[in-house]
Amino acid sequence: MNNTIKKLQAIMAIENIKENEPMKDHTSFKVGGPADLFLMPQTQTELQQVLKICKESDKPLYIMGNGSNLIVRDKGYRGIIVNTKALNRVEVQGTTLIAEPGISLKDLANIALKENLTGLEFASGIPGSLGGAVTMNAGAYDGEMKGVIQSITVIKEDGTEKTIPAEQCQFGYRSSILQQLGWILIRVELGLKHGDCQAIEAKMLNLNTQRQTKQPLEYPSAGSTFRRPEGYYAGKLVQDAGFKGYAIGGAQVSEKHSGFVINKGGATAADILNLIGAIQVAVKEKFGVDLKTEVIVIGND
Repeated sequence: MNNTIKKLQAIMAIENIKENEPMKDHTSFKVGGPADLFLMPQTQTELQQVLKICKESDKPLYIMGNGSNLIVRDKGYRGIIVNTKALNRVEVQGTTLIAEPGISLKDLANIALKENLTGLEFASGIPGSLGGAVTMNAGAYDGEMKGVIQSITVIKEDGTEKTIPAEQCQFGYRSSILQQLGWILIRVELGLKHGDCQAIEAKMLNLNTQRQTKQPLEYPSAGSTFRRPEGYYAGKLVQDAGFKGYAIGGAQVSEKHSGFVINKGGATAADILNLIGAIQVAVKEKFGVDLKTEVIVIGND
């Protein structure tokens, strides 16, 4: 790893190269052990150089944004994590936004509001970055990302760029082509419409008020823990299985919304994963339904 670090120091500021970095400081659940190497490229050019060096190192590699849908296990990650949070630039071209993956959905929705553009109101309260939202085809209330994306640009395994129109992105419920391929998202083109600033702001406020009323935003979590099974609501299944308020260590099923596992205080990644596992077993036994998580889990047991 020392040789890799030397190469990285030739292209990056030293403060953006961190060894044994605690991942609890970079995930919304506030849990997770150290990553061997944690890198924060500041530009797309730097990201491409970083990816080339990482590939040459032959170490496991994970690309993350805001860490709002991520659990890193307590023993950490034996490899390299690249954080794209600094890649957050946005260009406005009429009704089109061309954005880098690190920008938060909240900030992107606020830029659309400032430009009197409608279509992103649904995303204004979704935690996390644009990159994660595109990868998961995130959605809430009356919208999802596939409804506003015109194209995405990625870096392929061979280091070349490829632009993919939305109709070829294979967007589905919490899924996209990016989950199937080892391509790195670097740019998203979103198509919005002209709208009334006051109406856009009012809709954003209404949706965010609903979210604050119904969801346990006062605790660390990764948002909705489980994907919605076809024909069911995940939160109701969890509640009907008797898990509302149930806790393992510092992890608890929210008493406000049973679809959320929260860090009530001092939780470990193991607490959260054990609670999720217990819920999945109980729901399968009681209702015959396989609950799949929205949360991504990486790292070493």
